[in-house]
Amino acid sequence: MQPELVQSNTYVVLRLPSGSHTTPELKLLSSLISLGKYGSFQANFLIGRPYHYTYEILDQVDNNTRSGLRIVTPPELYADIQDEDVSTPAELDDDEQITNDGRESRAQFEVVDQKGQVLLRTNRNIVDDARSQTMTMEEIEMLKAKGKGSGRDLIAKILDSHSALDQKTAFALAKYTLRKTKKYLRRFTVLPMDVPLLARWMLAEKDASKTMELREETLALIGSWSNIHFTPSQSAGHLDQSRYFGQGRWLIIDETGGLLVAAAAEKLGVLHPPNAPKTKGTTTDSGKQPLDQNDDDDQLQPEQTDKWEPKFTKRKSHFADSNTVTLIHANSQPNLSLLRYFNFDAANPSPSHPLSHHLKTLSWLQLLHPQDDNAYTEPEIIPLEVLQTWKSGKRSNYHRKRRRWERTTSIVSDARAGGFDGLIIASFMNLTTILHQLVPLLQGAAQVVVYSPSIEPLVELADYYSTARRVAYLNDPPVPEAMPTDDFPVNPTLLLAPTVQTIRRIRL
Repeated sequence: MQPELVQSNTYVVLRLPSGSHTTPELKLLSSLISLGKYGSFQANFLIGRPYHYTYEILDQVDNNTRSGLRIVTPPELYADIQDEDVSTPAELDDDEQITNDGRESRAQFEVVDQKGQVLLRTNRNIVDDARSQTMTMEEIEMLKAKGKGSGRDLIAKILDSHSALDQKTAFALAKYTLRKTKKYLRRFTVLPMDVPLLARWMLAEKDASKTMELREETLALIGSWSNIHFTPSQSAGHLDQSRYFGQGRWLIIDETGGLLVAAAAEKLGVLHPPNAPKTKGTTTDSGKQPLDQNDDDDQLQPEQTDKWEPKFTKRKSHFADSNTVTLIHANSQPNLSLLRYFNFDAANPSPSHPLSHHLKTLSWLQLLHPQDDNAYTEPEIIPLEVLQTWKSGKRSNYHRKRRRWERTTSIVSDARAGGFDGLIIASFMNLTTILHQLVPLLQGAAQVVVYSPSIEPLVELADYYSTARRVAYLNDPPVPEAMPTDDFPVNPTLLLAPTVQTIRRIRL
């Protein structure tokens, strides 16, 4: 659940007047957040304040050189809308002369009715000349350097210095004022980081190819079609623990930098860390993780008996039994760079983050040929007498290898056991080979969702699972050892009713 107040050591989204977004990290209380031409402020001015508020950046507070923030009230935000004059020229009297600031308007009226009443005012004959703005950029920069407010005085002076302002129509004046407001008004809105906002930010302002051009509505449809949802934990007496049926276990192939994993974790309720006071073992303001010597999950000690045997205690797996996401990747380490915006580091996960207990990662080599992976090979068991003679650094390295082997073995065994509730794929790899290996790991009635930026791979995949292929496979089934074949690269009887959905955005 997202916190209601801005917390330290978190990423927030700042929406600027220009419509763009920035994502600073409030790591240290004394850190300085710079917004470019809009100014800068210290991070501690935001920590502890609510989200979805609009703030103004002030140059000076109580004659100090530090900048401050002021909450913009709703009447100020909607003053232009509330004070807008909705009357049109058609509502004026016939004998009333249209004036602007006591001067006769020089605008042209060309759309009239049969009675000669003005229906539409235009500025067709007005020439937009840059010399109409008498204030130079040097003067504007000088006023910005001397200004102490949020930019409203500067905008007012720019409007006053425009020599042709009285010639503009109401629409043109509002458009000109809005353009200057977006450029010089020093305001921003604080928003919490969530998956739809992250997807929109990556698509519009960052490199969309890193997320395979995934949009927020596409992520919502993927979550709906895959039927991914939170599953309450069940006791061991109500299910078969050997196959893990019905516990909310999902298999994901993600090449979007972790965006698809974040969307799935948000559906399962394990994306955001709990908003709790810091206790022993939680992250401090310096970003370092304090060492807990009593953490059984990080310590592996041999059994202390009178007659020692080379046997280690069986530690309970720190992974959850339900609502887990198993990620299969093609590299030595998974690419989950976008999860850092949700305070999760895949290389060094914090035990307090829910994803550290609900996210399992393994490579294709570990899934298909685990015996060929060095991490799957059990380290040699060293007798206790020999361990006691080693230095502390060497003993720590030995126990770390044992913990890594035990963790890898647990993840690989869990994945190869199958029984997953669904499969979600967003990958540039050959989709046919992926489904050939992963569909047998799903349980009955599991949903399979495959995303691709182009439609051609999906059409080919739907043909391999079509009814015609299924009938041909049942009439003349190939030898199981010969699969996959040219005619049957996948088993068409394992999936039913494939459909291809095309999502297009309508530009208004």
